[in-house]
Amino acid sequence: MIIDKNKIKTITINKPLKLESGQTLDNFVIAYETFGTLNKNKDNAILAFHALSGDQFATGTNPITGKDGWWVTAIGANKAVDTNKYFVICANVLGGCMGTTGPTEINPNTKEIYGTDFPLVTIKDMVNAQVLLLDHLGIEKTYSVIGGSMGGMQVLQFCSLFKNRTYSAIPIACTASHSAQNIAFNELARQAIMADPEWDSGNYLKSKRNPRNGLSIARMAGHISYLSEEGLQAKFGRRLQEKGALKFSFDADFQVESYLKYQGNAFVDRFDANSYLYLTRAMDYFDLYRENNGVLSNAFKNSKTKFCLISFSTDWLYTTAESKKILIALNSIGADVSFVEIITNNGHDSFLLDEPEFLKSVKGFLDSNYENFKKN
Repeated sequence: MIIDKNKIKTITINKPLKLESGQTLDNFVIAYETFGTLNKNKDNAILAFHALSGDQFATGTNPITGKDGWWVTAIGANKAVDTNKYFVICANVLGGCMGTTGPTEINPNTKEIYGTDFPLVTIKDMVNAQVLLLDHLGIEKTYSVIGGSMGGMQVLQFCSLFKNRTYSAIPIACTASHSAQNIAFNELARQAIMADPEWDSGNYLKSKRNPRNGLSIARMAGHISYLSEEGLQAKFGRRLQEKGALKFSFDADFQVESYLKYQGNAFVDRFDANSYLYLTRAMDYFDLYRENNGVLSNAFKNSKTKFCLISFSTDWLYTTAESKKILIALNSIGADVSFVEIITNNGHDSFLLDEPEFLKSVKGFLDSNYENFKKN
């Protein structure tokens, strides 16, 4: 994947960032985008955290891929996150591959591409980096932080670490820690990448190779977990790719096979294999229970943030039960929290789709609380 750096907005953070691993990043870069206008009082800022396969181009047209931003359904003028009213900030996470310092970037010490010499990063590291971006923009307190999946993990981590830096929070389709099943899916994806001879022990960019097959398989496996059985059955069933008899070969006989191959092939043109390894590992390491001596409510103790938790009925990757654990933890400390489960057949990916009830819930929460925030 080749990125035109002229199309990416970045800042360089000149202060060292101590990572959870014990290593330190110096003079690292954050690539970010903003949507809407920051008002005079700087009280209309919303920090949007992206999921595993996302980037800073949340809405509008992604200038690198030429396609719609990953959250074009939710962010924009008169949409759920209304850019006529709010100033939305979205940054590419540490370890990403769209301009923020990560395995695809140059190591300033060696002047060579990091590859797997890049230190492992965590969700906490990602959030700490983005708080430095808020500092750079002069935003002391956001109106809200919002994100789904890995983005939802960042929302929870932000609220745990920086209790006074956001008025509200919308964690969507996420969990407070990865289950064994989550970790297993991610390990399957990583092994697919590392088993590709083109991966070259993570040095493929230096040796001008490309582990396309491994990354494609990793994406296919991940994509299955983002959908629901009901959704797959309704969309594809056992329909054949071509009408008529079976081919009796290992080509894509079924439409669902062709769909997964398309998703895998499209993904490798816009994402980096090493970044996929790093980000899935960060998700696996995320564990608010462990950080708080096994008591999830301790993560949010003394928080005055208003929460709106959202889950989807057919999401089997991060189930409604996982969201309810967060809800119980927040209720136990008397937090201001609301919860909604959206009934849908679209599984985990529902937050990226045009789900009317979901979008209505987000808009209702944001717009109904904004005046109170401005008064404070």
